[in-house]
Amino acid sequence: MPIDWTSLMREFVTLFVVIDPVGTIPVFLFAAQSVPTRLHRSLALRAVGISTLVLLAFLVAGQVLLETLGLRFGSFQIAGGIILFLFAMTMIFGESKPNREIEDAGRDHLAGAVFPLAMPSIASPGAMLAIVVLTDNHTETIADQAITAAMLVVVLLFTLVLLLAASFVHRMIGNTGASVISRVMGIVLATIAVDAILGGFDTLGVFQVASHMP
Repeated sequence: MPIDWTSLMREFVTLFVVIDPVGTIPVFLFAAQSVPTRLHRSLALRAVGISTLVLLAFLVAGQVLLETLGLRFGSFQIAGGIILFLFAMTMIFGESKPNREIEDAGRDHLAGAVFPLAMPSIASPGAMLAIVVLTDNHTETIADQAITAAMLVVVLLFTLVLLLAASFVHRMIGNTGASVISRVMGIVLATIAVDAILGGFDTLGVFQVASHMP
């Protein structure tokens, strides 16, 4: 059976957009503010490793889980958008609970690799949903799902490369520069979160129902 390169490219672009390796950089800079420079590489490696495990778990069992619980994609998207919006607020308004957790969690400077870096930044709700949709058990073969998994790993490796480069950028601009970037990107992230929430309402058909109401 010939390879559908157009379909593969579409899937790759979808994964790249929902994981958003470039958009993860300011989140990394925010999380790395209270982490010693010598641990930045470990922070990036742990975050991408956790994200990989989470997304591969969703690839294998996400659809079964959502169908078993009777959850709709739109509801999951709205919940994820709300979480992302709340995190964006912490980026905009300075000292935050996640930042304090990074500093105080048993002196584990790498606690920020889980939140906010791995989730909800890299393994975002949008990425989880995209994985479930692209590997639909009812329409995709095991081989097709394996190819999607390989493309997922490639995107995550690219994300890791960017985060390792972000460590160098962080050393150049310092905490002040990182703080400025975090606040600017927090506004962008808040906009993305609102768009995700509106997209969830659209998926659920809320707007269509409202438009037909007298």
